[in-house]
Amino acid sequence: MEYKTHEGHLDARGLKFAIVVARFNSFITERLLSGALDALRRSGGNQDDVEVVRVPGSWEMPVVARALVETKRFDGIICLGCVVRGETAHFDYVASEAASGLQLAAIETGVPVSFGVLTVDTREQAEERIDRATDAVRTALEMADVFSQLRAQAAGPLR
Repeated sequence: MEYKTHEGHLDARGLKFAIVVARFNSFITERLLSGALDALRRSGGNQDDVEVVRVPGSWEMPVVARALVETKRFDGIICLGCVVRGETAHFDYVASEAASGLQLAAIETGVPVSFGVLTVDTREQAEERIDRATDAVRTALEMADVFSQLRAQAAGPLR
């Protein structure tokens, strides 16, 4: 038996993305941004189809991601940040709320929001994970394509 299968492709041609990048821990987030922009270019993306929005930190990302989704101008939102564990519980609150807030923005709107927020114990761990920006771009590309396929199928002819 053969099943209909939907799988996203890693092709940015014709897709529009917003990248939300935190300024906090900019020694890491600027490198994440550079990697994400490079990954979009290598995937056929056009510079004119990408907007970068800077926010103070990862805590602020969900509300901005939601606002960007509501503009209906983007096929996906790529969020990049870095939260480094300190000596207080602050890390736990910021990391958890950023993750759940970004997921909620995607669930409630049906627009992919990829999570490229590093949650690490040390600066060294963050530097070792700079390539996660590429993973966030791949996730956004794949999900945008899957969502497009599902919408096209739903809009297809009645049976």
